[in-house]
Amino acid sequence: MSNATAEIAPEVKVEDAGPACKRITVTVPAKAVDARIESSFGNIQNEAQLPGFRKGKAPRHLIERRFGDGVIQETRTQLLSETFSKALETHKLRPVGEPTLPEGATEPLIARGKPFSFTLEVEVAPEFTLPGTDGLEVLKPVFEIKDEHVTAEIRRQGYRFGTPERITGPFQALDRLLCDARAWKGKETEPFFNMDRALVVVPDTVDEGKGALLGILVDDLSKHLEGRKVGDTIELTSKAPENHEREDLRGQSIRFELKVTDADRIEPLPSATLAERLGVETEENLKGQVRLMLERKRDAEQRGAEREQVARKLTEMVDFELPSRLSASQVMRSVEMARMELLQRGVEAEQVETRLAQMRASSEADTKRRLKLFFMLARLAEQQGIQVSEAELNGRIAGMAAQRGVPAAQLRGDLERAGRMNDLALSIREQKVLDRILDKATFSEVAAEKWNEMEEQRRQAEVKAAGSSGKGGSKKA
Repeated sequence: MSNATAEIAPEVKVEDAGPACKRITVTVPAKAVDARIESSFGNIQNEAQLPGFRKGKAPRHLIERRFGDGVIQETRTQLLSETFSKALETHKLRPVGEPTLPEGATEPLIARGKPFSFTLEVEVAPEFTLPGTDGLEVLKPVFEIKDEHVTAEIRRQGYRFGTPERITGPFQALDRLLCDARAWKGKETEPFFNMDRALVVVPDTVDEGKGALLGILVDDLSKHLEGRKVGDTIELTSKAPENHEREDLRGQSIRFELKVTDADRIEPLPSATLAERLGVETEENLKGQVRLMLERKRDAEQRGAEREQVARKLTEMVDFELPSRLSASQVMRSVEMARMELLQRGVEAEQVETRLAQMRASSEADTKRRLKLFFMLARLAEQQGIQVSEAELNGRIAGMAAQRGVPAAQLRGDLERAGRMNDLALSIREQKVLDRILDKATFSEVAAEKWNEMEEQRRQAEVKAAGSSGKGGSKKA
């Protein structure tokens, strides 16, 4: 750090600007501003080589004429960044979004002989008191893996490893369509999405017609796709959820146009051939391997259900205000962490996209609850010193890769290219926090069928409550 930087002693004022939002005003004394500007010009003068002068020998007035505007703007940027970061550190503020100018404010200017003053607003991690977490009562869903479950999974694996055959239609469940896809929002004439050969899968019969299209859950997708053929142009309209991570799409009517260019239908492998392909030799061995895999997946789902119960209880135990703006970055982080959680449970990639579409379509209250949980688990992790090691990351990636039948190095590369390694680490950290709470919980068993019934009743009650709030009732984070 230069001497000019070290001498800066700005005046800082921090005020509340709304729920979990701070207004920070920083004033840098004129003397410090002049010193930084002089330092910047001095550095340029030492390095500049103007025509007719040796390096470092050009007159100061020529240096200022040539580089003046750029130096002033660079100095402004440096002072703003350095002093704002220092203000956050000094006042122990943890920003959760990018700083913005207050409404009606203009960009701050800098000039010789004058103090440099600016005001920014930033959403910060909310303050709250952590609750006690020992002895929480948790239900453990109990589910027995039966022969019909094994048979259904072998059928699914048969489709997974089956042979694709080019078809022209009519389309049916699980057909895979390649489409030139476009999408418009509202009444706009220019598409916000335009992609050739986008993959669209006709929903399976168990999905009751619902499927994800460009990350948006379409309730009647099957109705629009089944019976159509290659060459058809399919038009449909849906509505983006109010809590979509893209703010410009929230609540918008979305018009889709899909021109089907190619289509495949998977011819599933017979179980005997599948057994040979997977190297287990006999169909009986295949059934044993599948049963073991399903039991592991069941255990993971069971643990996930237990964690979800703890998560709900935590958010009910503490009340605090969230930042008033559900910023795109916050919602995106929540969605991507949910993606990592589902993939770690062994949920198939296409099913993950459908579940994420359902999450995007959830109520505003549910979105706020997930953000509230994020802040609480982060504080608990910090309080308990819970971190995620590189070995844990590698181990989790290896497990996910084994479930998907791909090399661990390939999956890690995919995650790194997609920028999801941090989301995976945060997801693992949250699981460790919840598991530590579960270690001291009190458990009661409940049949999986009863559990599913209870969960459906809970979801319906939340939907009803959200609808009542939308009709004039108060909303609470």
